[in-house]
Amino acid sequence: MLTQSYSPIVGGEARVVEDLSKALIGRGHRVEVAVLRQAIAPSGGPVPVHQLRSSLQCVPGANRDIERRHAPPGPDPETVLDLRRLLADLRPDVIHAHNWLVHSYLPLHRGGSAPLVLSLHDYGLLCATKRLLWNGQPCSGPGPVKCIRCAARHYGPGRGPAIAVATRMGERRLRRRVDMFLPISTTVRNLCRLGPDDPHRVVPNFIGPLPPPPRGEEERLAQLPDEPFLLFFGDISPDKGAQHLIEAHRGLDSPPPLVMIGRWLLDGAIEPKNALVLGPWAHDLVLETARRSLFTIAPSVWPEPFGLVALEAAAAGRPIVASDIGGLRDIVVDGETGFLVPPADPPALQKALARLIDNPELRARMGDAATRRAALFSPAAVLPQFEDAYELAIARRGARRPLATNRDARHRPTA
Repeated sequence: MLTQSYSPIVGGEARVVEDLSKALIGRGHRVEVAVLRQAIAPSGGPVPVHQLRSSLQCVPGANRDIERRHAPPGPDPETVLDLRRLLADLRPDVIHAHNWLVHSYLPLHRGGSAPLVLSLHDYGLLCATKRLLWNGQPCSGPGPVKCIRCAARHYGPGRGPAIAVATRMGERRLRRRVDMFLPISTTVRNLCRLGPDDPHRVVPNFIGPLPPPPRGEEERLAQLPDEPFLLFFGDISPDKGAQHLIEAHRGLDSPPPLVMIGRWLLDGAIEPKNALVLGPWAHDLVLETARRSLFTIAPSVWPEPFGLVALEAAAAGRPIVASDIGGLRDIVVDGETGFLVPPADPPALQKALARLIDNPELRARMGDAATRRAALFSPAAVLPQFEDAYELAIARRGARRPLATNRDARHRPTA
């Protein structure tokens, strides 16, 4: 597995890689993870985790996110060198990349190499910002000048154009050399423009049984309101539509408190009245908070690639009010497991919130339906899809070596 970050760094993609790695080990495979060296050392548990150096981190101002380090959309010399040594030692059967770290592997991917599988968790295949947003609205698609301008606004005039050009060049290389693309939703497949000439399969994220309530965290959980509350979790950012949620909640008549868990990335002028902003929390605490909430809200304005927040809320037995955009539509069944509303539409969002707040029977019915919906994304349903994709990638490389499972201990492949 190639990924930028890993537990204990909080993030949907990092969680997906961790869960997938552990689940594959449980099915008899050998899994090793290669990750960029972060400010916080990874805690792999049963999964061996190898840290990779990065030349980019030595460049002043190259990485503005102090909480996590990111790979560039091109080869990083020190990362390539560390990967070369690691792969010579491990000799994996499959390389499964999850983000731009794949670009530091491409110089090592030659005729006799293991097949390369690339999960697309966002739109980084063709979008320099990975979001496919143009002036805060869903983008119609990339264009040379358009992408340079957009990247310059997002990353700054010094870094943005270089990232846009590198993304464009990297897309061409990836389409030629990846043996199997795994977009996590039909939205990602379509917006990344994967066609019949691009080997691909849509394989969604999965969610296993939720962990039990955490022990020894009474102090943190005591910060939650004593009365019923609504929940938003994830980055509190414009992309996630947090400002629209604050506006919609403010317009309700005597609403329950709004709890917001995540990094505050909104303009400082926005005041979350009647909202409790708690900052980032550990994943098990967030899931326990979801269990205690009335329901969860995901008001994204960007085409959410999958909507893990919605799936976790469903697994917690809670309905969700979400934007009718992107991969959220794969999770939320409108009128059955929650409500889908137009993105960036506070009045419509407010109406859906009020409907659920005022109807306990509807909340209970939708919560039960959400639990049943989450079962469609269980490990038992999704993991065989990953194994099939690995087999297809191996076949495309001409190896034709069957992957072992715990039913065949003679050879346990490394992913």
